[in-house]
Amino acid sequence: MAACALRRGLLSGVSRYSRKHSHRILSVSDIKGGAEANKPWLQCRACGLLGGVQQSRLMSSRNRPEGKILEPVGVFEAVKQHGKYETGQLFLHSVFGYRGIVLFPWHARLYDRDITPPVSDSQPEPPPGAHGSKEVKGKTHTYYQVLIDTRDCPHISQRSQTEAVTFLANHDDSRALYAIPGLDYVSHEDILPYNSAEQVPIQHELFERFLMYNPTKAPPFTARDTLKAWQEKNHPWLELSDVHRETTENIRVTVIPFYMGMREAQNSHVYWWRYCIRLENLGSEVVQLRERHWRIFSLSGTLETVRGRGVVGREPVLSKEQPAFQYSSHVSLQAPSGHMWGTFRIERTDGSHFDVRIPPFSLESNKDDKAPPAGYTF
Repeated sequence: MAACALRRGLLSGVSRYSRKHSHRILSVSDIKGGAEANKPWLQCRACGLLGGVQQSRLMSSRNRPEGKILEPVGVFEAVKQHGKYETGQLFLHSVFGYRGIVLFPWHARLYDRDITPPVSDSQPEPPPGAHGSKEVKGKTHTYYQVLIDTRDCPHISQRSQTEAVTFLANHDDSRALYAIPGLDYVSHEDILPYNSAEQVPIQHELFERFLMYNPTKAPPFTARDTLKAWQEKNHPWLELSDVHRETTENIRVTVIPFYMGMREAQNSHVYWWRYCIRLENLGSEVVQLRERHWRIFSLSGTLETVRGRGVVGREPVLSKEQPAFQYSSHVSLQAPSGHMWGTFRIERTDGSHFDVRIPPFSLESNKDDKAPPAGYTF
C-alpha cells in the first residue's frame, strides 16, 4: 500500500499518523540482532508494514532479516504536544527503545547553551576556567520518573546503563552507597505512549507495589498509597531541578546533577552528588568517545583535573543506528557547592579527533540537612 498512513507518518513525524489505521507498537527487546536491534518499531495493522520510529526506512514482515522476531506489546497513542503524561502511562523510550511506565512528573529548569541568550549587563561570572561566559536562561521542561521493564535491560546495555537512583546509606558507614535499579528520568519528547490490555505489562519488582490496575481509568494504572508515600518521603533525593545541554559538531551532551547528601569523615564534611550524562550524535558521521577531561571546582577554592580513557570503562561508538549513550557517575566535595565542566575527546573514522564541550553545571547542596531515603525496602 504505497500511500500507507504509517509510511506518511514515519516520513513526517509520529504526531501525524492517520486515524484510519491502527498501529501496533512492537517491543524493541524482541528484535534480535543486527543494526535494527534496540530500536522502537511500529506496525500498521492495515498493510503490515513495519517502520522504525527514528528513521523513515520501512521493513515489511516478509523482507525483514532472518531471525528477527517482532512481538506486539500494545497500541500506539497520540503523542502529547501540550500538557503532561499521567501516572501509569505506558511508553517506549524514543532513543533507547525500552518499555516503561510513568510514575510521576518533575518540572526542571533546562539550560540550553545552543540557544543564544539576550545580552545582559548583569551577567554572572562563570566558574574559574570554565569555557564560555554567556548567560544561559533556564526554561521549564517536563521530565518523568519512570520504571524500566527489566526484560529490556539486556538489550539496551550497550547504549545505556540500566539507570538507578543512588543514595547514601542510613548507617555509620559513610562510604556505603545504595541503589534502586530500573528507575530512569525521561524527557517529555522521548515518550512514545501506548496502551496495553495486559494487567501487568511492565516487569519490575516495584510495579505492583507502586501501581494497581483500574480499567475505569485512563491510563488504567493508578498510584497506590505506597507510591505516594515513597514520593513524598524521598522527594529531596528523587527530584531533578536543573538540566544542562550543549552541542559541539553535532554531538549533544546533556547533564543532570543530583545532590545526594552530606557525610562526616575525619572531622570534616563531605558532600556527594551524582550526575547523569547523555551523549547524542545528531549527525550522520560515525564517531567514538575516547577520552574524558573534567575540571571540578570546589567552593573551598580547590580546582581538580580528571583525565581518563572513555567513561565508566566504555568507549562508546555513536552512529546513525545507535546515536546515543547514557551513563551516571558520582563526585564528592569538601564544600557545600562547586562547579563541574570539561570535554569529551571524540574520534572520527579517519583517526582525527575533536573535543566536545560538557556544559558547566553547578553542584549545589540543599540548605536543610536531610536523612537518607525512607521506604526503599518493601
